Amino acid sequence: MKKPMERTFHTSEFKAQADDSLIICRCEEITKGEIRRALYDGMSTINEIKRFLRVGMGLCQGQTCNRLVKGIIAGELGIAWQDLEVSKPRSPVRPIAMKIYANDGLVK
Repeated sequence: MKKPMERTFHTSEFKAQADDSLIICRCEEITKGEIRRALYDGMSTINEIKRFLRVGMGLCQGQTCNRLVKGIIAGELGIAWQDLEVSKPRSPVRPIAMKIYANDGLVK
């Protein structure tokens, strides 16, 4: 069992990098700079960043961006990506029109 990761806060000021405009999560259009900025603002886990930025919550559910996000987090915090906690999956929630419930065959 992995021990919980201690929070690591940046003591330096955020410095923009040349590739900060690179889109990492295509579904939610989240850039590398936005992820890095969230880390400098005090977030340190993939789940915190996921809740704050919605990274990995689009149609692909993180299938295309999860590894990239983990790499960015690990690089900024100076830890191995294997030491990061696993992202908690959640079912997509979408509104359902009431007429769908009305036509389910149970209402007579």
